[in-house]
Amino acid sequence: MAPGDLPFQVGNRRAQKPYCRLVDELLRPPTVISLGPEQRQRSLARRKLAARGLAEAVTWSFCEPDLARRFGGDRARLRNPINAELSVLRPSGLPNLLSAAARNQSRGLDHHLALFEVGPRFFGAQPGEQEVSAAGIRVGHDHERHWAEAPRPVDVYDARADAQAVLAGCKLNPEALRVIAEAPDHYHPGRRGRLMLGPQTVLAEFGELHPAILHALGIAGRAVGFEVFLDRLPRPKSRPARSRPPLKASSFQPVDRDFAFVVAEEVPAESLLVAVRAADKALIREVSLFDVYEGPGLGEGMRSLAVAVRLQAPDHTLTEPEIEAAAKKITAAAAKATGATLRS
Repeated sequence: MAPGDLPFQVGNRRAQKPYCRLVDELLRPPTVISLGPEQRQRSLARRKLAARGLAEAVTWSFCEPDLARRFGGDRARLRNPINAELSVLRPSGLPNLLSAAARNQSRGLDHHLALFEVGPRFFGAQPGEQEVSAAGIRVGHDHERHWAEAPRPVDVYDARADAQAVLAGCKLNPEALRVIAEAPDHYHPGRRGRLMLGPQTVLAEFGELHPAILHALGIAGRAVGFEVFLDRLPRPKSRPARSRPPLKASSFQPVDRDFAFVVAEEVPAESLLVAVRAADKALIREVSLFDVYEGPGLGEGMRSLAVAVRLQAPDHTLTEPEIEAAAKKITAAAAKATGATLRS
């Protein structure tokens, strides 16, 4: 045996390995494994939902056939299920979370429940007919009982805020998303919606869960839920450097203007906001809805939507003629898109 060699036994064979090489391998730092884009987005979704007060759950990828039919179908059946109640691959992440909520309520935890899970949902029995979603529910009230503030029942806007928070945490611009009043039938009619990217891509669904489903599971009170389809999110573009781009912030004073538009009741507020944002992209920085009025003085079938608009130029302070010109563009864009008129 040569000096510096260390003999050791491998099975029935006698092998030799240089001692110095063996020590180098033992002292070598562990390999750093970098996460892929999909793994980073799932991690961001978990952190964002946990920060909003939801507890993470880990459930089976199977569910009961009757419950699966309420959430999109039971096409992916198992040949050898664990038991009859877990014989179908889940078509959504919501059924198992609702079952967990029902079990918690049966044990007396019925005032405030907030759960989420990041995992697969199956829309077929063939390979590849699945996608990863971040699903969450809120049951009961928005927070635990507290002396400083009375809890309120959860509503559709809580579910929408959770879904939007996940998308914002995954680096999507909230203003690029469009809200439409459509969603699957397991949500309450009239209290549901979708978050769209462009005309075709559905990034998230949210709403109040249908009362018939809650009754079937024995869940008392109101429940809302959402699903963000993480596999449908656009992948971040590769950058040559890890540094952030320089912040482009204007040092000139912004100008805030309020507009009260009168529109027909069937006109979605989102359509009005989209039209206002596109009226003057060079000057308009922020657009938000801050008041809705329905009542005397507007006419039958009409309502008032009050919109706050922030104007700011990147290189100078806005003059009064520029502000008036931007206001005319905003009113003209609103009238063209929704038929809105300024409230007198």
